[in-house]
Amino acid sequence: MLQVLVKESLKIPNNVSLTLENGKIKVKGPKGEVEKDISHMRGIEVRLENGELIVEATFANKRTKSLVYTLLRHVQNMITGVTKGYRYYLKIIFTHFPMSVKVVGNEVQITNLIGEKNIRRAKILPGVKVTVKGEDIIVEGIDLEKVAQTAANIERASKISGFDRRVFGDGIYIYKKEVVE
Repeated sequence: MLQVLVKESLKIPNNVSLTLENGKIKVKGPKGEVEKDISHMRGIEVRLENGELIVEATFANKRTKSLVYTLLRHVQNMITGVTKGYRYYLKIIFTHFPMSVKVVGNEVQITNLIGEKNIRRAKILPGVKVTVKGEDIIVEGIDLEKVAQTAANIERASKISGFDRRVFGDGIYIYKKEVVE
């Protein structure tokens, strides 16, 4: 059998510290700390050497190779998050009934969506900040997965079923994603 070795490295910036312990990667930077559990990733070896994260797999098949590159991309996103941060923009669109959106505690409340009397709720994940400015909703944070999931929760809470989307375009939609500079 042919031995396939996949070995990739990622340079860690000076203002970021990365630690590996008990199957978890912790990345600390100027904006905060992000942690990711990688104990479920079997068949790959992760270690720190001379300020670099080295990820390698021996006897790598297609799945194992993809795990190596997925892990590297996750760590890059974590480093970007703790040094710069992420921001998602959502637009509140209504044509038939004036919709109101407000942040209450750890949820976004959407009222009067197409004239509904009930309040629709979207969960805000911990470490994510949501602000409503006019017809825009801004979702910010250092963990890309939590920011994206919170934006998706808001978009999904405003989804209308049983109506023609071409006529009833009311809802809240993600229109821009960016890395905060």
